[in-house]
Amino acid sequence: MTHIAPSLHSPVLLNEVLYYLAPKDGEVIIDGTFGGGGYSKAILESSLCVVKAVDRDLEAVERGREFEKKYPDRFSIIEGRFGAMDDLFSDRIGKIDGIALDIGVSSYQLDQRERGFSFRLDGPLDMRMSQKATLSAADVVNTYKEKDLADIIYRYGEERHSRAIARKIVLERQKQPVTTTLQLAEIVRSVVRSAKHDIDPATKTFQALRIYVNDELGELERGLLASEKLLAEGGRLVVVSFHSLEDRIVKQFMQKRSGKASQGSRHSLGATKVATQAEFKLLTKNVVRPSDEESRRNPRARSARLRALMRLKIAKTTKEV
Repeated sequence: MTHIAPSLHSPVLLNEVLYYLAPKDGEVIIDGTFGGGGYSKAILESSLCVVKAVDRDLEAVERGREFEKKYPDRFSIIEGRFGAMDDLFSDRIGKIDGIALDIGVSSYQLDQRERGFSFRLDGPLDMRMSQKATLSAADVVNTYKEKDLADIIYRYGEERHSRAIARKIVLERQKQPVTTTLQLAEIVRSVVRSAKHDIDPATKTFQALRIYVNDELGELERGLLASEKLLAEGGRLVVVSFHSLEDRIVKQFMQKRSGKASQGSRHSLGATKVATQAEFKLLTKNVVRPSDEESRRNPRARSARLRALMRLKIAKTTKEV
């Protein structure tokens, strides 16, 4: 396993991603969530392969332009959603050798107060991953009905105090609009108490709003189906997720495609027609988690989970999944 030194915005499970992705000279790899470019950089430096990156965040795409200058014949980036990879790379259906997906918010987004993702930094209550999106977290918090707010916070944040939080938000927004991250965080903290070493009480509510605003679970489902269409025989799919809702979707998808039994999920993939009937092999018998050393070095890594899959062959019949 090749080891890459960490950087300021070091992607989690980087060595493990490289191990399961196993890029080789001449192969074409998609980095579906470019972010800070950590995976792309490591992939490009591990072999003489070609990397095609995708990101919906315009700032991430601009960072990728520097990669295009450094690796002019081996790297390119497209503004778009990884859930639409099959459309973005329609000329490469069944020809991609590897796909890496890092699900969720990037360190760059968290560290910029003006993006409104962090409850630790005061900024506008935004949370949009794409600057072209219209719905912001502030729109949801200030206009949605109490029941709808509670449902969002419970479903996407798995927050058991969701009703009390929604009730408090509605009460406070009647006094003045909730427009900043610290406003919302204080509202949640006034309802939910935590022990000294627990996570911040605002964590689950912020997670829920971010996932909802960006349709992250729907995007993940679409991305998995797109990956299935794009991968060549022998192609590898490596997914890093950060909480149980995402991991449940990834686990179910990979178990189903590899012929393993899986439990149902309220977030399960619906009946969707795919272009090919594929056979896959699970590369990760169990979920892969970061080492204690990585978790200490990079707190964001603590909740990371990695799963990987390899395409064995492509059949030409169509099936319902």
